[in-house]
Amino acid sequence: MRFTKMHGCGNDYVYIDGAREKVRQEEKPGLVQRLSDRHFGIGGDGVIFINPSQEADFEMEMYNMDGSRAEMCGNGIRCVAKFVYDRGLTDQTHISIVSCGKIKYLDLTVEGGKVSTVKVNMGSPILTAGEIPVIARNGEDRVIGQDIEVDGSIYQMTCVSMGNPHAVVFVEDAAGLDLEKIGPLFENHALFPKRVNTEFVKILDRDTVEMRVWERGTGETLACGTGACAAAVAGILNGLTNDTVTVKLPGGCLSVQWDRERNLVYMTGPAATVFEGEI
Repeated sequence: MRFTKMHGCGNDYVYIDGAREKVRQEEKPGLVQRLSDRHFGIGGDGVIFINPSQEADFEMEMYNMDGSRAEMCGNGIRCVAKFVYDRGLTDQTHISIVSCGKIKYLDLTVEGGKVSTVKVNMGSPILTAGEIPVIARNGEDRVIGQDIEVDGSIYQMTCVSMGNPHAVVFVEDAAGLDLEKIGPLFENHALFPKRVNTEFVKILDRDTVEMRVWERGTGETLACGTGACAAAVAGILNGLTNDTVTVKLPGGCLSVQWDRERNLVYMTGPAATVFEGEI
């Protein structure tokens, strides 16, 4: 099987051309676990199959490293755009990619014949509690600044879906958190029927935030595109940031804009190829 290792801000995945490499659906979870293992496999935060599509230019079929299917990945979809352009599967710099039935539109910046950065129309943020899903207190429609108790401490969370569920928690010190301890407790908390990705965000100023993320099914990653979008939306909802925010992650920076008039979130960031190989 041929593969390509790629990353967006250090959020790394194994990419497989689904049109060329035929894998039975029932075999994919086990294969993903094997390929994602950083000691016995290739290593990555998961595996993404790039497939033909009738409803968009391409399909992104994404799996977390534990073999579970994921709905969306902001860093991953930028790398899919780079993969298809750099390999001549398209010559267009404005393309559409579908993931779990949701179509995203991407604008590619090309330098020296290769894609360097990608701007993604991530669509409208979902704020309705039942659609995220998250259990809101007292039947409220939105979860903004709601208390959640984790490991004996009370945190305030704002919940957003960008196609996948996120709980954003604003903290004074993101770098000092023991994510290996509290991350799984957030992920599997009873308030989240489908588990949750959790962003721990420190406000640096109204245009800049610093973030660490615990992703469901994977653990801490160096970046999370949908999480960065959720963090920006949460910062705006809580009156902490402006409508365009630079999100500083351990693996790099993403620019996120929430066009509130059109209710669309745009994310811009890099995509990089690490190496190609055969396994």
